[in-house]
Amino acid sequence: MNTVSKLKHYYHRIFFILLGVSMIPSRVWGQGLGSADDNLKNVQKGIGGNVESDINVMVGNIIKIALSMIGLVFLILTVYAGYLWMTARGNDETVSKAKEILKSSIMGLFIVVSAYAITYFVTRQFSQ
Repeated sequence: MNTVSKLKHYYHRIFFILLGVSMIPSRVWGQGLGSADDNLKNVQKGIGGNVESDINVMVGNIIKIALSMIGLVFLILTVYAGYLWMTARGNDETVSKAKEILKSSIMGLFIVVSAYAITYFVTRQFSQ
């Protein structure tokens, strides 16, 4: 194996490791932890227990999960576009492809953030 292919292999490993780490849920790092009572209710709800549930909360959680997944797709597309751009080596069509992917993913991020803001506003209005 020559040096260039060793470096490519090394960069591919780093890319896939970082991609895997980015897919770890944010709750693993302790963000968004509520009180112990709320956490126990969530566990009970997850295993099918009897917990009083509000339809607004359930719909809000489903929408939040869907928007988080779409945000993850944005992250993957952005990393992919950056990888294409950095490995283009002066090839204009690869650079333009990476730019198009980046533009599309930024537009998608704008749509997702707008959808989240609208959802947040509407759910706050109905929950009061």
